Amino acid sequence: MEDVKAVLTSILEKTLEISGSDVYIIPGSPVTAKVNETLSHLTENRMSTQDCSDIIHEIYQLAHGRSLATLETEGDDDFSFGMAKIGRFRCNAFKQRGTLAAVLRLVPFDLPDPKTMGIPDVVIGLGKLRRGMVLVTGPAGSGKSTTLSCIIDRINSESTGHIITLEDPIEFIHPHKNCLVTQREILNDTRNFAHALRSALRQAPDVILLGEMRDFETIQTALTASETGHLLLSTLHTVGAAKTIDRIVDSFPAAQQQQVRMQLSMVLQAVVSQQLIPTVDGGVVAAFEIMLVDHAIANMIREGKVHQMDNAIYAGASQGMITMDNDILRLYKAGRITKDNALMYATNPDVLAKKLG
Repeated sequence: MEDVKAVLTSILEKTLEISGSDVYIIPGSPVTAKVNETLSHLTENRMSTQDCSDIIHEIYQLAHGRSLATLETEGDDDFSFGMAKIGRFRCNAFKQRGTLAAVLRLVPFDLPDPKTMGIPDVVIGLGKLRRGMVLVTGPAGSGKSTTLSCIIDRINSESTGHIITLEDPIEFIHPHKNCLVTQREILNDTRNFAHALRSALRQAPDVILLGEMRDFETIQTALTASETGHLLLSTLHTVGAAKTIDRIVDSFPAAQQQQVRMQLSMVLQAVVSQQLIPTVDGGVVAAFEIMLVDHAIANMIREGKVHQMDNAIYAGASQGMITMDNDILRLYKAGRITKDNALMYATNPDVLAKKLG
């Protein structure tokens, strides 16, 4: 490949032109972009093993000359990089069948507009909380990072204080507005989430964004951080408030689980679950479940009665709460999604089917 940087630049520019979200660089296939739920080729020719290796090495150079050591020893690597006048990209480089491959996720330079993204006002309003834990959950690629970045931007615009983000990798860049914003990338700037979170508690934070509560140690440290008077925002790969509570509690040994329920009942402020559903016009739209922890829900968490949460969320509609299936029903009635997709993404399709008629 003669001019690798020019080829990469062309690939990324084409991705922007067709509103692609992901780019696949895999030997034996043309470079391909995902546009909503379809795949579109960005190169005419299939990429050879050497072509892919050259492009991936160029990407590492753009990531401030990041070392390939993690990729070579672990077999995969997560990081971010930017190209002037094009955008920022999250890269997962990995080995497959002894060759190098990568998937890139487009992260626009500009922070997203919550109205355009369809994020409810009550979710953005969670940034007004002064302490406790707020969780944004959902499957991979459901827009959790986008929702969190919108909440952080609202805090940054309307409050004062020190915001610390701990991410793997950093996606959206937050300028200093009314707040000071410190952004740390796992491996590049610090060892791991748990270590970074413990350090953050000594850095006089007001708000901590923890990219993901991915292991026992991080979850344990996050609960402690939420008890010390900070607002902590984080994510989990779960759908629904009840499953989120169960996931946190089940990560602890049985002897500690009752204590964890007690901790959660005192620090948890809200659980927002989201998923992206294909629309009738070929796009995607976000559906949300919003649970705001009131006295009744805190008691359910403490007593292990999370199976009753759906009823509590349904009853809390006047506070801004909504169940996932009711939001899906709203999107169906608005003509945004098909009946088949409404039932496919529902948490209780049998009940929703009766409401759809």
